[in-house]
Parts: sequence; C-alpha cells; structure tokens
Amino acid sequence: MKKKLLATLLCLSMAGTLLMGCGGGSDSGTADNAETQAADDATDTTDDTDVADDATDDTEDDADDTASGGPYTFGYTCMDGTNPFFVTIEDAIRTAVEAKGDKLISTDPANDVSLQITQIEDMISQGMDGIFLNPAEAEGILPALDALKEANVPIVNFDTEVADMSYVATYAGSDNYNAGKVCGEDLVAKCPDGGPIIVLDSPTMNSVVDRTNGFLDAIEGKGFDIVAQQDAKGNLEVSMGIAEDLLQAHGDVVAIFGGNDPTALGALAAANAANLTDCKIYGVDGSPDIKSELASGESLIEGTGAQSPVSIAETSVDLMYKLMAGETVDERYPVETFLITADNVEEYGTDGWQ
Repeated sequence: MKKKLLATLLCLSMAGTLLMGCGGGSDSGTADNAETQAADDATDTTDDTDVADDATDDTEDDADDTASGGPYTFGYTCMDGTNPFFVTIEDAIRTAVEAKGDKLISTDPANDVSLQITQIEDMISQGMDGIFLNPAEAEGILPALDALKEANVPIVNFDTEVADMSYVATYAGSDNYNAGKVCGEDLVAKCPDGGPIIVLDSPTMNSVVDRTNGFLDAIEGKGFDIVAQQDAKGNLEVSMGIAEDLLQAHGDVVAIFGGNDPTALGALAAANAANLTDCKIYGVDGSPDIKSELASGESLIEGTGAQSPVSIAETSVDLMYKLMAGETVDERYPVETFLITADNVEEYGTDGWQ
C-alpha cells in the first residue's frame, strides 16, 4: 500500500514539472508576439508619418502654385508693328513670356490710334492679366486707357509715354531727350558756323517730341536756322515724300534731323535723289540699317541717338512679372541712350540691335 501511494505521489510530481515547462513555453511565445506587435505598431506609425508628410508636401505644392499664379495672358500693342525697333521689342517680349509658359496676344494698329483702341478693347474681351502698351498717340489713346482701367488690367507703358501717366502701373523707355540732345551736340561740333536745317518730327508721339526737344535745345543759339519743321509720322515713306518736297525749296540745308531712324532713312533717300553731297542726316534708334549706312563710309547719315530695344523689352517683362507677384515698382525706368557715328559703329555691329 505504501508502495502504491509513493508511486502516485511521484507521478503527480512529474506532472507538475511538465505543466511548469509548458507554462514557461507559453510565456516565451507571448513575449515574441508582443515584440512582433510592437514592430508592427512602429511600422504603422512610420507609415502614418509618411502619409502626413506627403499630405504636407502636397499642400505646400498647392500653395506654391497659388502663390506663383498663372499661366498668364498678356496683351501687346505698339504704334507701328513694322518698325524694326518695335519688331525687336515684340520678339524679345514674346520670347521671355512664352519661356515662362505664358501667352502673348499681339496687335499692330499701323499708327492709327482709333484702330489701336478697337484692338485693345478686343484684347480685353479675350481676357488679359496685363498689357505692354506703346501708344500711337499719347492723347488719343485715352479711351483705351479708360477701358483697361475699368477691366482692372495693369499697364506696362514702354518707349513712348501716354499723356496721362496716372493710368499706367509703370513705364520703361529710353532717355529720349538725351537721344536727341547727343545728335544736336554732334552737329554743333561738326558745323560750328551753323546753317539752315530741316526737322522731321512727330508731334503726336511723346518719344519723338522729347527727342526733338533735346536736339533743338542742343543747337539753340549756335547759328542754325530751322527752315522747315514738319510731321513725318515716324514713317520712312512719309518722311521721304516730305523731304523730297522740302529739298526742292531748301537744297542748301546743312543737316536734317529725323525723330527716328525710319524718318532719317526716308530723308536719306530724298537727299540722294536730290544729289546732295554735303548734308548731315541724324536719326534716333541705332537700328541695323542706320548702322550699316554709318559703316559704309559713303552715306549722308551722320549719326543716330542709339537706344536698346532689347533692354527696353527685358525691363518691361521684368516689371510685368513683378506686378503679377504683387510687388511695388517705381513709376519710371529710364534706359540709357548714346550716340553712334562712323567713328564708333564697329563697337556695336551692324547685324542686330544693341
């Protein structure tokens, strides 16, 4: 009996040991599961952080897009789209605007302010964020300025100022007074005794008015007699016809001043037709055609008050995008002008604008 009892107790002891061993194995499995769960939780947290970061990035990108604005549509109008000076400006503005993914609507009123007003009104109806504007007439363009103001279209006025500058956001253009002044100073130095001269201006174009005033101020009191001063409208053909008529009555003139290079080239054609050999002709622009005449060494073209249409275009575009960004700009941004003659034309070349 005692032996059976001892055997039973021994079996119970062994069973307890086995149960303890199974319990220990169960604890190890629970720890392993806990570690795995913790890793999974950490991964989930990282994933949540990544999603949050992605959402933040998306929000920042959207904010950047909102801040940068665009794409923009801009208008462009100048007094004469066939004038090489304005062709260069339009090309440079278009290149810069389209490089930013924006659009430029361009028109040419051919020196007709009534047509320019109509064209601007049409551009407004198409929708514009801003306009690059050079007026055919400083005063006559007023109705278009009113329409642009009503449509809340900012104006970057270039090359020629409108009569009422309160309409425009800013202006970029050459120092036109100086461009005429340097021509007058050169004439005074080369004709110290003075003499009869012809002036071909354009009273409706503020830029030409400024150039003419600079020229006249430079020659005042220097013995020059203005035998004729007429409106050539800044056009080669018009100036040629006017100069032909004037030279029939004043073939002894020592000089002709043209308010721009096309006017000077028209005067040159008329002077050549009249067989003049001792007449100094001045223009303003610094165009490749005028520089070619200067470089030839055989032309009556004596000099040109040079400006840089490329610089005017670059300045205008820079100002427009500052306006789009809500930045403050000054009222005027003058671009340097200087004299080009046969003596220094090689510095600037003849195959393009400076």
